[in-house]
Amino acid sequence: MPIATIVKGESERQQKNKITTIRESFPVLEMTCAACAISVESMLTSVKGVSEAGVNFANQTAWVQYDPLTVTPQILQNTVRTIGYDLLIEKKNQEELKEQAQVKLYNEIKKRTIWAVILSSPVVFIAMFFMHVPYANWIMLVLATPVVLYFGRNFFINAWKQAKHKKANMDTLVALSTGVAWLFSVFNTVYPEFWHQRGLHANVYFEAAAVVIAFISLGKLLEEKAKSNTTSSLKKLIGLQPKTVVLVDAAGAVHEIPIDQVKVNDIVLVKPGAKIPVDGRVINGESFVDESMITGEPIPVIKQMDDLVFAGTINQKGSFQFKAVKVGSDTMLSHIIKMVQEAQGSKAPVQKLVDKIAGIFVPVVIAIAILTFILWMILGGENALTHGLLSAVTVLIIACPCALGLATPTAIMVGIGKGAENNILIKDAESLELAHKVNAVILDKTGTITEGKPVVTELIWNHNEKPAIHKSILLSLEQQSEHPLAEAVVNHLKQEGIGNIQLSSFNSITGKGITGVLEGITYLVGNKQLMDENKVFIDPSFTAKADLLQHEARTIIYFADNKKALAIIAIADKIKATSKQAIESLQRNGIEVYMLTGDNEQTAAAVARQVGIKLYRAEVMPSYKAGFVKQLQQAGKTVAMVGDGINDSQALAQANVSIAMGKGADIAMDVAKMTLITSDLNSIPKALQLSRKTVTTIKQNLFWAFIYNIIGIPLAAGILYPINGFLLDPMIAGAAMALSSVSVVSNSLLLKMARL
Repeated sequence: MPIATIVKGESERQQKNKITTIRESFPVLEMTCAACAISVESMLTSVKGVSEAGVNFANQTAWVQYDPLTVTPQILQNTVRTIGYDLLIEKKNQEELKEQAQVKLYNEIKKRTIWAVILSSPVVFIAMFFMHVPYANWIMLVLATPVVLYFGRNFFINAWKQAKHKKANMDTLVALSTGVAWLFSVFNTVYPEFWHQRGLHANVYFEAAAVVIAFISLGKLLEEKAKSNTTSSLKKLIGLQPKTVVLVDAAGAVHEIPIDQVKVNDIVLVKPGAKIPVDGRVINGESFVDESMITGEPIPVIKQMDDLVFAGTINQKGSFQFKAVKVGSDTMLSHIIKMVQEAQGSKAPVQKLVDKIAGIFVPVVIAIAILTFILWMILGGENALTHGLLSAVTVLIIACPCALGLATPTAIMVGIGKGAENNILIKDAESLELAHKVNAVILDKTGTITEGKPVVTELIWNHNEKPAIHKSILLSLEQQSEHPLAEAVVNHLKQEGIGNIQLSSFNSITGKGITGVLEGITYLVGNKQLMDENKVFIDPSFTAKADLLQHEARTIIYFADNKKALAIIAIADKIKATSKQAIESLQRNGIEVYMLTGDNEQTAAAVARQVGIKLYRAEVMPSYKAGFVKQLQQAGKTVAMVGDGINDSQALAQANVSIAMGKGADIAMDVAKMTLITSDLNSIPKALQLSRKTVTTIKQNLFWAFIYNIIGIPLAAGILYPINGFLLDPMIAGAAMALSSVSVVSNSLLLKMARL
């Protein structure tokens, strides 16, 4: 078959797929664990007409690629509802409805947790100190029953959902152990004679059941709190777009309309200080526009006739009109929002280590308990039923997941506290668990490696001039300038205590500089082009110095009278004092360090050279940063992204570990899972070291939890009974369970003493 025919056929297939399948995202309600996300995803992919689907537990969202001729959102919703979850398919006020559902769920979990703690506390107190008080068992029964059956009902519901799909997770283990402990205790409270007749004491384990429910509920509450933070970043991004637009009609009249009514080719007026509502091209007027949300650079850019402007960027002092080019979901801001959503949603739902273990552990424990009962019935002799029942229950009680459930959260909580002590705010456990694997770090330039604001680094005067009077003239000129760099010069001179003087005239020359007149002499502040046009003499030593400073990524401004240059001013975004040291520390640990910036090639090269970074990219857009992160991930790297701006939010969402600078944009801090309070890059190596120590502690905790089970379960089953007649009392099993939890918590607390 000719190649042209193959290509044509493939092209037709791609075109057909493009037409017949669409991709949509839907908020998912009622998910309470990572396993829920897997269940929802498997149900969505099983629907005929769905080619692909993914569910992200962190932001409670599902995306589905489906054929609209075969599948409707209603079908998807009904499918998900069959397993106890729900999809929000209404597009109107979708985010508000999702937020309301999340708030409702959080409040429900909070209420359940508080009541579980309140009711279980006296149960523990009675079990420890007042077991022999009259009616102690009945009091514990009354207090523990609502904890297990009402406030802990979700564990049983979720365990049933997992069982229907032939799966088991932490909820299964909680439901099994607490359910058996409660039932056994109720039986022993109502009918203690069963054991008394056989010479045994009728022990109860209400405190074990209630405390496990309270502990695990607390963990769920913390998880839900962390999860709710993931959507706030998107709300803030959406909030960057103004709700209304000032439209100029054909007659030149100005009127305000809602943003969703703007059409392509409409003429829009932007006033000083306003946000630009949609993407467009300037047709009248000029101004400086802060485009840091796109480029990350702190210096506003001049916008004149035919220049492009973008939604969400902020106009400075001037006003202008522009023709709308892209509106609604086509704007660059909308693309950034969509890409952040996709980057957050593209991560596979992380099945917690404990859930994975529980998936194996639960069936094994059940099998051992059943096998124990069967073997006792076959080999137990006269008291086979009594010993078999007691041993089977003891196996289930001793396998109670308290130590297993505490192993990860206690280490994580101590690790998060340790991070806060070292100026590292950690928002979720996943980043702390992953950070030790990082082998590639991407740094934004502006505000991350550098301070993020332009300052005067050198002010060099012609030695024949009178700096005092000339400084006052320079200050007076720059105070009237609208140029963003003028503020840096004004701040520098004011710090020296310079006062201003009254100029007789002032003129701004767009894109070149400013001029002013004092006592008949014209003074100029601006670029080389302004000096050349006014035939200003520049001393060769000034020219040589300016060339050298420009090579070091400084912006050069000349100050002159109408004859000669009086001074040169070098302005730059200063590199933080600790940046080079932190980068060297990362490189010594075998971590590749990259720098990505929206700034020009010359500035990027100079900064990279000064801090020792060999791998860098200049003049990059937000989507490139996220794409570069994905490229490294596809090459097998675990990537940490460090940034401070809106333009970094997409890459931060895509990265395995995302770190925001504490003085950066709120959106960057919302998207990122870690925030460096001091904006000191030396905190990055500390964060990676903290992760290593925390993960080591988690592994140690799991080791102790399992050693306890490996030794305890055979003893509970009665393995020593044929040898020496020893049969583990369920009461001792409960005490051993508590001891294992204490050992796990104690080991986690040792992390507080670790040095970073």
